[in-house]
Amino acid sequence: MEKINTTDLLSWQEHYQLIKENNLVQKALVKNEIDTVAINGNRYKDLAPHFTISLDTLPVTNQMKSGRCWIFAGCNIIRQKIAKLYNLENFELSQSYLAFYDKLEKANFLMETLLQLSDSPEDERTRYLKLTTGVEDGGQWDMFVHLVKKYGLVPKEVMPETYQSSHTNQLNRIINTKIRQFAAFVQEKKANLSALKKKALEDIYKILVDCYGMPPTKFSFEYTDKNNKYHCIEDITPLDFYEQYSDIDLDEYISIIHAPTVDKPYHHLFNVKWLGNVIEAPGVRYLNLPLTEFKKIIVQQLRALEPVWFGSDCNQGFSRADGIWDPLLLDYETTFQVDLEMDKAERLNTFESTMNHAMVLVGVNLEQEKIHKWKIENSWGKDKGKDGYYVASDEWFDNFVYQAVVKKKYLTVEQQQILNQEPIVLPPWDPFGTLAS
Repeated sequence: MEKINTTDLLSWQEHYQLIKENNLVQKALVKNEIDTVAINGNRYKDLAPHFTISLDTLPVTNQMKSGRCWIFAGCNIIRQKIAKLYNLENFELSQSYLAFYDKLEKANFLMETLLQLSDSPEDERTRYLKLTTGVEDGGQWDMFVHLVKKYGLVPKEVMPETYQSSHTNQLNRIINTKIRQFAAFVQEKKANLSALKKKALEDIYKILVDCYGMPPTKFSFEYTDKNNKYHCIEDITPLDFYEQYSDIDLDEYISIIHAPTVDKPYHHLFNVKWLGNVIEAPGVRYLNLPLTEFKKIIVQQLRALEPVWFGSDCNQGFSRADGIWDPLLLDYETTFQVDLEMDKAERLNTFESTMNHAMVLVGVNLEQEKIHKWKIENSWGKDKGKDGYYVASDEWFDNFVYQAVVKKKYLTVEQQQILNQEPIVLPPWDPFGTLAS
């Protein structure tokens, strides 16, 4: 292994001092954030919030200090349909209700995984990954579907937010301590692990009720429509509300991805081993498509005035204050005079970029059928962007959008046939095993 030597340091120092611009950058960075210095103001004029296709939407939601974006994005898709169906000015589903059961199901899923890995030395990397990650807030579209199909939905008024549902860091730490206690029991090969797991789940259930409140088993759906007329549907279950009153069939949707890496050939179906929440549900499934096909399907759905749940890397090329995503917005290369270029496959393969946030596409700007920019409904509240809505350039979409959820009817016949394939199983540490939060 080659060390850094004195000759190297002297050479680098001399070279740095020869370039006058370095001194200006150094001075600018003394009192400013890097992003403030690197901002490329020329990009703003091309990303004004105007679109040829723009869906009617409700006021934005706010996940607060939690990683429930995937639940919020899923609920935002469904609530639009409910609001239209019942002529409502505004409506919100309870994200806390789904998050409650998600944590309980994830705890069970993780403990069952640890039991199955206990006698498999070759899976030590998986065991390490699962124990260090633990139960997170984040998730995937299919995990949202599994929760809704098992537990249903309730209006936010029926199970509102609590401080703990909106600020989950401490809660997650306590739940994971309980799970790691069980992992120690597994390592020690204690007797009656099934009973110990059941007790751990009961303890986690108690913690969740303390933090979220008791989930409802029946409720009345009360609402006042735009004509100021009161309505009440009494004595329904959360599953009734999803199946009979939400106007959506989640089985109509499929998750498509754009992953241009060698290990994920296009026009194949994939899932990720040990990724899930509801243990009896089928695994997460992705259909990998070339970028042109991927975007064409999304635009078709938007043309039909149907929003699109999508997953991306929200940390790249982003100005939160201005509500803009664009790969040229933050010019680090010019600022530091270094080459940082990587393509999408390289970023995925090195974990420079992964899907870490889910939002909803609610518009697109087409100029002579060429995509220019996208309109995004986020779940970070109304105080950033344009009342909580954001703009992304098409260049950013190409580079940092990885997943979208579309209705199967927008796929070609050939694409639909792929859904009958047996999925190729990816390892738990694959970039597409990361959770949107």
